Amino acid sequence: ETQDVINRGEAHKLRYKAFSEAKMAAWTFEADESPDSKISQVMRRYAENFADMKKNGKGLILYGDVGTGKSFYAACVANAVIDKGYSVLMTNFSDIINKQQEKLDGKTAYMSRVSDDCLLVIDDLGIERETSFMREQVYNIIDTRYRSGKPLIITTNLSIQELMNDSDIDKRRIYDRILEMCLPIEVKGKSRRAKKAGENFQDMRDLLGL
Repeated sequence: ETQDVINRGEAHKLRYKAFSEAKMAAWTFEADESPDSKISQVMRRYAENFADMKKNGKGLILYGDVGTGKSFYAACVANAVIDKGYSVLMTNFSDIINKQQEKLDGKTAYMSRVSDDCLLVIDDLGIERETSFMREQVYNIIDTRYRSGKPLIITTNLSIQELMNDSDIDKRRIYDRILEMCLPIEVKGKSRRAKKAGENFQDMRDLLGL
């Protein structure tokens, strides 16, 4: 493989460093409750063919309603790619921008990962503060990744119409660059989040006689 690929014995270290939220390390295809769904199969094939995706700088943008599993499947790919020995960073724009503004020793090393890690996953595009400063920073992050030639996966609650037809010039610049890099895939279905919440409270309902 390429020199970017890390020894498989380092996978546990890669996973520890990969996620901004520790729970995402457990979001794997093995934990998928709908392994036969179309989106699950698509994401598995992306992970299986990651060497080619990386070589060609081809990423994904997962869009759809809240709670349908976009973040889960993005993390599944991240974990599968880590298991192959590739370096991954899964985070969000706000976290990256906060790191940019910090004056800590680890700042430079963290920021280099935005361009250098084999896969960058950015969760929840569109929840950032609506300011010109934030939009400029988001564009700079996307452009940095674009220039690296490495793949990017983005999740968003925005619709494909919003991504393709937003009238705001700053947003159009961001979305156009993303759509150059990422194949749009709609994630449909009932809210997994609502289903999980219902399951979490079932014991309590039984106890209370609800």
